[in-house]
Amino acid sequence: MTKNGELKNCTDDELIEKIRIGDSAAMDFICDKYKVMVRSKAKSMFILGADREDLIQEGMLGLFKAIRDYDMGRDASFYTFAELCINRQMYTAVQASQRKKHIPLNSYISLDNSGDDENAQSVLETEFLDKMGMNPEQVILDNERVEYLNQLIAQELSEFEKQVLDLYITGMSYSQIAKVLARDEKSTDNALQRLKAKIKKHLQDELV
Repeated sequence: MTKNGELKNCTDDELIEKIRIGDSAAMDFICDKYKVMVRSKAKSMFILGADREDLIQEGMLGLFKAIRDYDMGRDASFYTFAELCINRQMYTAVQASQRKKHIPLNSYISLDNSGDDENAQSVLETEFLDKMGMNPEQVILDNERVEYLNQLIAQELSEFEKQVLDLYITGMSYSQIAKVLARDEKSTDNALQRLKAKIKKHLQDELV
C-alpha cells in the first residue's frame, strides 16, 4: 500500500500524532484534506470585500495553527477546532483590511453574480433582505435605499452587532459566530435578534 493509501485510513487524531513526530507526508495529506474547507470559507468571506487568494492563505494559516494547537484531550474534534481556527483567522484578516471603514452593504454580492446591475441587485435582495426576515419580492432596492441601509448599519448598529452581521451574511450560524468572536452564544443570538429588528423596523418605516 502506498503512503497516501495508508494515510487515508488514519483518523485526524492519528494524522496529528504523525505530524508532531515529523511526518511531512501526513502534513501534506491533512492540508490537502482540509483545503476544500478553506476554499469554501474563503468564498463566503469574499463577500465582505477581502481578496479571495489572500483569504485562502489566511485560511491555511488558520489550519496550521489548528494543527499546532489542537488538544486531543480537550477539544471536541479536530474538524470542529480547525473550522473555528480557519474562520477566526480569515475574519481577523477581513477586519484588518477594513479597519478604517465599515463594509458597505452593496459589497455583499455573491461570487455567483455575473456583474450586471440587475443580477447584483437580485443577489443582494436574496442574501440580505431574506436573511433579515423580509420578503425580497416586497422590497425594491434602488441605489438610494442601498445608501440608506449603509447609513443605518453605520449609525444604528453597535460595533458588536456589525461584527455579528458581517459573519451572519457569510452564512454562519449564531453559535459559529459566537466562537469566532469569542463571545457566549446567548449574547451573540441577542445581538443578532436586535440588529434584525433594527434593520426591519427602519426599512419598513422608510418604505411607508
